[in-house]
Amino acid sequence: MARLPDFQLETYFSRWEFNTKYNMCASDVESVSLRELLLLSSKEDIELWNSLGLGYTETFGSLKIREAIANTYDNISASDIITFAGAEEGIYVTMNCILNKNDHAIVITPNYQSSETLPRSICEVTGIGLDPNNNWNLDIQKIIDSIKPNTRLISINFPHNPTGKIISMDTFYDLISLARKKNIYIFNDEIYRLMERDVSKRLVQVSDIYEKGVSLNAMSKSYGMPGLRIGWVATKDHDLLDKMEKMKHYLSICNSAPSEILAIIALNSRKKILDRTYKIITKNLKILNKFFLEYEHLFDWKEPDGGCIGYPKYKGADGIDVFCEKLIKGESVLLLPSSVYISNILQSPKNHFRIGYGRENMSDALELVKNFINKNYSKLRV
Repeated sequence: MARLPDFQLETYFSRWEFNTKYNMCASDVESVSLRELLLLSSKEDIELWNSLGLGYTETFGSLKIREAIANTYDNISASDIITFAGAEEGIYVTMNCILNKNDHAIVITPNYQSSETLPRSICEVTGIGLDPNNNWNLDIQKIIDSIKPNTRLISINFPHNPTGKIISMDTFYDLISLARKKNIYIFNDEIYRLMERDVSKRLVQVSDIYEKGVSLNAMSKSYGMPGLRIGWVATKDHDLLDKMEKMKHYLSICNSAPSEILAIIALNSRKKILDRTYKIITKNLKILNKFFLEYEHLFDWKEPDGGCIGYPKYKGADGIDVFCEKLIKGESVLLLPSSVYISNILQSPKNHFRIGYGRENMSDALELVKNFINKNYSKLRV
């Protein structure tokens, strides 16, 4: 394996996330407290928690957590699931267990950096960019044109990070038909699923409908529990799952036992937790839409289809990196510039930034952004 490059997004967060007052580019919703979660627990859940032993857990994840996860799918059972220490470990293991140096992979961009750099460290990778001039749509013909005899994987991410785009169901099914015909895996990072504006746009989970579909998810985003560090992969390909288990022996080995129980409790109470999530993002989107309408001379914005992040374009002459740096220093508010999303396989859209709307304090942060803009920018300077 080639040496992995610096993880620019995580390095940026390492520098600023806990050194600014407001993280306004957070990719998750407001975290659920332990007290809140335990109040949702059934008697059986509480007994699980109180009788918890702090020993090792199964590498695949306990049967109870895999059953709880399987209940979030239509055609997946506990035997089709392996759990990980967060989604990132799942991405790492999946890419290394599917791909080898003689393979070819296709990855949509922009994307979470490891979705590109991990396969690129193993084999040849072709990037397919979502079109910023066409509402971030995916041109499936570009994927068709990029397929080679040794193409083994197509990696997608819908609802998309960072744009919030959801492709149409027709495009999704066309992609699966293409992959099935060519015997290609589809890896879909589905971590922002269940935060769609319009439920009719919600995509079917790829592992539910395609025998070589690989679904990635975690407790981090829609459920608001990134601190649990519980992620998973679902697939009907049990040979692949066996390879993943063997690789996990070299990594986390197994999950945190308390985290498994807390994840079970959360998944058993998922409707209440997801209702909470929906209320937060719906309230914040109304505020955010009003803000971008007021400052449309400075930003291009379209409400995302799903997730809790968006990717507006900054129109100021100074560029988004300067804007973000000034905002940090002036108001202690963190946004994520598009330079962090730079791709090494395809030219990336410039002067965009990631903004999050899943945190309870978003409106407070937005007031500081307004003050900053009103003090430093005007229509004449754009």
